[in-house]
Amino acid sequence: MLTNVIEYIILILIIISLVMLAQKLKIAYPIVLVIGGLILSRFNFLPSIQINPELILLIILPPLLYEAAWYTSWKEFWRWRRVIFSFAFLIVIVTSTVVAVVSYALIPGFSLALGCLLGGIVSPPDAVSATTILKYVKVPKRLSAILEGESLMNDASSLIVFGFAKVAVMTGVFVFHEAAVSFVVVIVMGVGIGLLVGLVYYVVHRWLPTSTEMDVVLTLTAPYVMYIAAESFHGSGVLAVVSGGLFLSARSQRFLTYRSRLQGANVWSTLGFLLNGLVFMLIGLELPVIIKELGTVSVAAAIKYGLIITATLIITRLLSTLGASAFTVFASRYITTADNRPGWKGPLIIGWAGMRGVVSLAAALSIPVYMDNGALFPQRNLVLFITFTVILMTLVVQGLTLPLLIRWVKMEDPDKHLPRAEQERNIREALIQESIHFLDTYHAKELADNAALRQLREDLEHRKSVSMHNQTEPVDHKVYKKVYLKMLAHQRKVLHELNKNPHTEYELIRKYHELIDIEEEILIMKLEQL
Repeated sequence: MLTNVIEYIILILIIISLVMLAQKLKIAYPIVLVIGGLILSRFNFLPSIQINPELILLIILPPLLYEAAWYTSWKEFWRWRRVIFSFAFLIVIVTSTVVAVVSYALIPGFSLALGCLLGGIVSPPDAVSATTILKYVKVPKRLSAILEGESLMNDASSLIVFGFAKVAVMTGVFVFHEAAVSFVVVIVMGVGIGLLVGLVYYVVHRWLPTSTEMDVVLTLTAPYVMYIAAESFHGSGVLAVVSGGLFLSARSQRFLTYRSRLQGANVWSTLGFLLNGLVFMLIGLELPVIIKELGTVSVAAAIKYGLIITATLIITRLLSTLGASAFTVFASRYITTADNRPGWKGPLIIGWAGMRGVVSLAAALSIPVYMDNGALFPQRNLVLFITFTVILMTLVVQGLTLPLLIRWVKMEDPDKHLPRAEQERNIREALIQESIHFLDTYHAKELADNAALRQLREDLEHRKSVSMHNQTEPVDHKVYKKVYLKMLAHQRKVLHELNKNPHTEYELIRKYHELIDIEEEILIMKLEQL
């Protein structure tokens, strides 16, 4: 037991080291982790990771989907809803169908049901890979919003296809009209249960006496409760987590205190990083194990199948995104669209940003080893191998070339956003101006009687004058940052000396350390936008 714990600690440390290497090389860390996992799989000191196939979707997916939904911009999601839903449902179904037909014609012993199963597994692109890559290149905001929104929805549609196909493989029965009705029911049930559970959590957070620690723990349990509740009533657990997460995220300012939001954000970012790191490392570590279990299928044949399916996915997605652009031009004659002339550059980038990852791996590993009748699940290891090949090839080939493609097309931002520094200045000035107006209008009497409130108003006036002054007078932000950080470091030294006083409570010292940390974080975030 102790040995296993040590091995997993070593594995986590290796993941952190590889992520640091990726940041140094300015390469998306999922790519480096997959390659690193392949290399490290040759060593015997790493653990042989075995996860119960029935639990893999439950362990990995709910928290990752919940975190993604929590930080999704509802405004951008709603603006691009037609594109997102067409990509998430229509393109996923088209992709799954194409993969089913190709694999059925290509692979001996493959049925259409198995082809649909494989299609459902490999059809959804991975948002983590795409958004990590997009950090290193400049792209229009709309592309990131569409990719993030698509990833939330296509996970649900692909897993619904996967679920129906798995049942068809295990029972040998598939009735189209029944499946179509069930598809709709699964979606409606998933969204409904997610919103209902989200409402329950909202009530608990807002009207019951929770502490910061309780709030954070409740947010950690929410995605699992949503997922399990929806699956128990034969709804989509993925859509339940997404809809519930969006519902709570839009209302988080109402029921969470500032401290709960700060601590929750830190916990969730750490958990998301750890889960994603483990999954992408697992892809590399498990591939040699899958190769050994291919059985009668040769490695060369399995690689050929994997490469052909990968090429099929890439071509299908590119044709689908470019076709969707052409259809938008036609449809804009009859309905209002967010962009009636999407062109070819944006669809090309979105089409090429089709790296597969966490969801595909989780779905593939969730295939049971045995069917209900005790027989081995047909072609399970070959499906796993093809899935691993697709993930590896799309991450490495598309992941490494996506930045080059973005630089080549040189897509201008059609939304003509103001520079972020100017947006920040406008927000800051609006907050200051409205705060002064609020004090003067609603608390004039308190201002006259309270010296502290008058000082607050004077501080706001000072910030306003400094903000307006900075529009015309250039500021050396490097010098400002350097001196400011030195001042904060000096404050920490002062706190260290004050802590030596036996009459000063350590809890107060720690409180002011936290306030200095928050001040430093605000400073860094503000200067990063200038």
